Amino acid sequence: MYSEECLPAPLVAELQAHRQEQEAERAKAGELWQGDGWVFTDELGRQINARTDGFHWKRLLAAAGVRDARLHDARHTAATVLLELGINHRATMDVMGWSSATMANRYQHVTEPVRRSIAEQVGGHLWQREV
Repeated sequence: MYSEECLPAPLVAELQAHRQEQEAERAKAGELWQGDGWVFTDELGRQINARTDGFHWKRLLAAAGVRDARLHDARHTAATVLLELGINHRATMDVMGWSSATMANRYQHVTEPVRRSIAEQVGGHLWQREV
């Protein structure tokens, strides 16, 4: 489990707001609450059904005007963002929960910004102007 210091501050704020909403749901459900410590639950504290979760994911994407994608595709996006940010391989493995470096080949995708960054770095290294 990650500590709050290991998460982006805006995400921590969203999770704290979610916790407050969940506490209100818990109070409303009373004795019917069945929480087993899940962060995201249904209105009675139970684990969310995968089909329901997928339905809400699709609605979220549509509302945000983002192309349709599977929930699992967000994992590819997260790994690729880490690549674009230049996060080193070992740190990426830790954040993504990978025990094998080969997972990077599956989840990280070389994007145009990554290619541009490489070209700029190589150009700056090979054609560095002396001051």
